Amino acid sequence: MLKLADHWVWDSWTVHDGQHHHLFFLRASRALQDPDRRHLRASVGHARSTDLITWELLPDALVTADAPAWDDQATWTGSVIQAPDGTWRMFYTGVSRAEPLVQRVGVARSDDLITWHRVGDDPLLEADPRWYEKLDRDAWIDEAWRDPWVFADPDGHGWHMLLTARVREGSAEGRGVIGHATSPDLEHWEVQPPLTTPAGFGQLEVPQVAVVDGQPVLVFSCWPDRMDAERRSTWTGGGVWVVPGETLLGPWDIGAATAFDHPSIYAARLVEQTPGSWVLLGFRDTEDGEFIGEIPDPMPVESHGGTLRLVP
Repeated sequence: MLKLADHWVWDSWTVHDGQHHHLFFLRASRALQDPDRRHLRASVGHARSTDLITWELLPDALVTADAPAWDDQATWTGSVIQAPDGTWRMFYTGVSRAEPLVQRVGVARSDDLITWHRVGDDPLLEADPRWYEKLDRDAWIDEAWRDPWVFADPDGHGWHMLLTARVREGSAEGRGVIGHATSPDLEHWEVQPPLTTPAGFGQLEVPQVAVVDGQPVLVFSCWPDRMDAERRSTWTGGGVWVVPGETLLGPWDIGAATAFDHPSIYAARLVEQTPGSWVLLGFRDTEDGEFIGEIPDPMPVESHGGTLRLVP
């Protein structure tokens, strides 16, 4: 378990360096008292482990930039991947003091996973209005363009980025989609049309794809207060959703998503604990009306009927 006495911990992502699992996570001081205030105070913490249970806390990986900058308010969820040259890239979300409701994606570089340096002064990507909703307070709470998940193309043709995004049309409560961008080299990126169509979710947070027991799956998170009325009416519990696909690029039928059976785990990531052995690692959200803000021990899972279930 990762529980900090002085900070709340929430969204996280991992990478393995051959010896340790490195966990990067959002953190904010409990001195804020109101956990709803944590989002605009978030920085990226860092810990490592050999078993995903006992964690060694390391220096924070990324904090807000000096103003004025596109990420001078908070740094949010992302992913880490090793580049072909052996260095590491962290693709992350940032918001600014000038535009705290507008999300953009940037990148930082590291030689050792410990010390990180931003690449350039400008964001790498932002929502393209050809396909994606820009800030419209009458439709939604923010301009959604966050949680970049980067992975290598399955056929060796560059790299893909999945993002939490929204399209421009349809019911305002249900416009959430998986945004998409591609790159030949991890340096130059081009926004693409979304990989999914709306299916009643206002946002598909912290998206991730993986192949579990031979089955490609898309995992994302959404609570019922961010769904449309029809989707809420069929919700039976759980904030982590699973969708089977034919490949790591889908196609993904979001309407067929099923919720993982856990009352409070959110923003869960699939992590290959040992070769062929998968776990879900997320944070404890609200329980009995109280925000918990800690990451419990991983939950072993397996593919079953197009979704994920706890290993018996």
